[in-house]
Amino acid sequence: MSAVKTAPNEHAESLAIEALIWLTQEPDLMSRFLTLTGIDASAIRSAAREPGFLGGVLQFLLAHEPTLMRFCEATENEPNSVVTAARQLPGGQMNEF
Repeated sequence: MSAVKTAPNEHAESLAIEALIWLTQEPDLMSRFLTLTGIDASAIRSAAREPGFLGGVLQFLLAHEPTLMRFCEATENEPNSVVTAARQLPGGQMNEF
């Protein structure tokens, strides 16, 4: 039964990694991401291992609908899958207004 619980998190992590890879191919967005997070580009690999980082990547996409849509169009992911994945990762919970 525990394998069932980890499967969604594994999918969420995979989606967040896909989003991070996509960001690295979008220099304008990557620059903005680095500025907002305060992370140096050379520290991305080590930061990606920290709890909350991958959730933060998805939050970055979700914070700006045009960015989210660019990612979804480029990767053939549905916007709702990004929302679901963010909710499953530390640091990716949406702020409710």
